[in-house]
Amino acid sequence: MSKQFSDLGINSQLQKSLADLEITSPTDIQQKTIPVLLKQKDDFVGLAKTGTGKTAAFGLPLLQLIDVENASIQAVIIAPTRELGQQIYNNLVSFATNLPAVSMASICGGIPIKPQIERLTKDTHIVVATPGRLIDLIKRKAIDISKANYLVLDEADEMVTSLKEGLDEIVAELPKKRRTFLFTATMPGTIKQLIQNYMSKHVVQVSSDMETVGHQGIDHRFMVVEPIEKLDMLMYFLNSKEGERGIIFCKTKAAVNKLAKNLAINKFSSGALHGSLSQPIRDRIMGQFREGHIRILVATDLAARGIDVKEISYVVNYHLPDVYETYVHRSGRTARAGAEGLSLTILQKEEEEDIKEFEEVLGISFKPYKKADAQSIEENNAQLWAKKIFKTKPNHSISSDFKNKIHTVFHHLTKEELIDKLLAHHLGQHSGQIPAETEKPKRKKR
Repeated sequence: MSKQFSDLGINSQLQKSLADLEITSPTDIQQKTIPVLLKQKDDFVGLAKTGTGKTAAFGLPLLQLIDVENASIQAVIIAPTRELGQQIYNNLVSFATNLPAVSMASICGGIPIKPQIERLTKDTHIVVATPGRLIDLIKRKAIDISKANYLVLDEADEMVTSLKEGLDEIVAELPKKRRTFLFTATMPGTIKQLIQNYMSKHVVQVSSDMETVGHQGIDHRFMVVEPIEKLDMLMYFLNSKEGERGIIFCKTKAAVNKLAKNLAINKFSSGALHGSLSQPIRDRIMGQFREGHIRILVATDLAARGIDVKEISYVVNYHLPDVYETYVHRSGRTARAGAEGLSLTILQKEEEEDIKEFEEVLGISFKPYKKADAQSIEENNAQLWAKKIFKTKPNHSISSDFKNKIHTVFHHLTKEELIDKLLAHHLGQHSGQIPAETEKPKRKKR
């Protein structure tokens, strides 16, 4: 018989909130983590893939351990990006619906700091922060974490760079007698070093379903293409996934902008997400993606942290990541909560040998993805061209006289004949051939 949250020691108020959220059974990482955090006093390391319920694994025990009679900040949760921080904060708020006395604040970067400073003048039990903003508030003496009992580092492997210099400053403000909870999807050497430097010798470590680093439900595929055909192959793939939601990862902001522009030109329902965009724009794009107004997100790795959106059916690696762990986080955006998904990597010939290294290091298997042939690509591009015409808004500034002249040229054609001619002209232009003039005007007999 599967365990319930009550079996793990979760109190009735939190159980009610979970029931209202239709969360009925704890995930593997939750089953392994919650009793340890509630009953033991040691530091904790949780190794689990993205999308396995880590926020509830540490969030539920934290909410239960808060002493509401104590107005001090008792728990500090650090996340690598504002998107992930906001997601954690929102989840905690929803878990705490029946714990109104617990007060929480989100103090992440990318938005004005003054309202956050004002918020911290009020009683606060838990803060969710990004490293840079937390350090800024510490330097301004706008936050007091000297009495915090708990430090949580979530997605630590994605945060090593930003924490490298700042963690010393943060830890210096915390009491020595505290518990540190670290969660990570991978365990590179930098994380092992972080554990050794900042956590006690008595660390409880659990791992959840890590026999293979990738999700059980992810189909890992790769496609080898020539540089000139890369965009066409991607658009053929996207057209085959019409109506489904997916994320395309690029290495750089410039590549994201270029690809997003090409997709927009071809009338794909897409949006771009990278660190140079203002926070309101990033929030708007993410809102549109979550609500289904756009179906495709083109993103850099950092900007895509914290994207916990259900029903993402595919991920495309338009550029192979430089770091193995990054592939885990990218592919982990799909196949969440037990669903299935596709992770497609589009490679050039010289990159094909890199796939073997990813397989060996990550313990996953990539299968080839069948390329579309030249005729299929040509037909797909023609279909995209037709969609562009269909979605083009009429130009109401054109004079009726001029419109009548154009109408006169085509007036004797049926709809089918007009489509045939337009398609023949389009295919002729894009194959480099001049369309044959099969119907030359006849000379009048004198």
